[in-house]
Amino acid sequence: MSIALPFVSLSPAFTAGLVLSLSLIMAIGPQNAHVLRMGLQRQHVWLTIAICVVTDVSLIALGVLGLAQLGGLSDKLQGALIGAGVLFLAVYGWQAFLRFRHPRAGGITASGAPQALSRRQAVLQALAFSWLNPHAWLDTAVLIGTASLAYGQGSTVFGLGAATGSLLWFVGLGVAMFWLGRRLNSVAVWRALDGLVALMMWGTAAWLVASLF
Repeated sequence: MSIALPFVSLSPAFTAGLVLSLSLIMAIGPQNAHVLRMGLQRQHVWLTIAICVVTDVSLIALGVLGLAQLGGLSDKLQGALIGAGVLFLAVYGWQAFLRFRHPRAGGITASGAPQALSRRQAVLQALAFSWLNPHAWLDTAVLIGTASLAYGQGSTVFGLGAATGSLLWFVGLGVAMFWLGRRLNSVAVWRALDGLVALMMWGTAAWLVASLF
């Protein structure tokens, strides 16, 4: 039995897509770490969230309407995607490590606030974390796309539920981090965050490399 609401039908397919999307996206991966950082910096938060949401919705649509029907990514394309992702994660992890070692050189001011990013820099970073993120492709496009096949003609509704989950998560995460940003503005906090990000980026890169063998 479905519950009719304005613009949304909370059918079993929609609910399943919403729950699956939230369960996949809640794990702190590279994209979430970037949103978290931008939120704490209180810089270009809504622009970053918009790019992340549009990317996720695009990948969900690609998975539900395309990749699921084709059986997923080819081995060569998947390998190339993982290779590009590993390189990106390794470089960004190194940058975070340098900020951890030398906060002032990494753009942290004496007050603890990071130096401002331009709008162009914010857009490029958000695009890189969204489109060069292997987890986004493998989990969002392939896994959600494949799961949608179980709902037959309701696969589109399943995809809408997954897209809604992505929107709710990124908006909620961005708002929460923006609110916390003013209260956690210190060199010590930023060093701890950068150290954690470096370890997470390198750990994810190592896991991706191991998945090739």
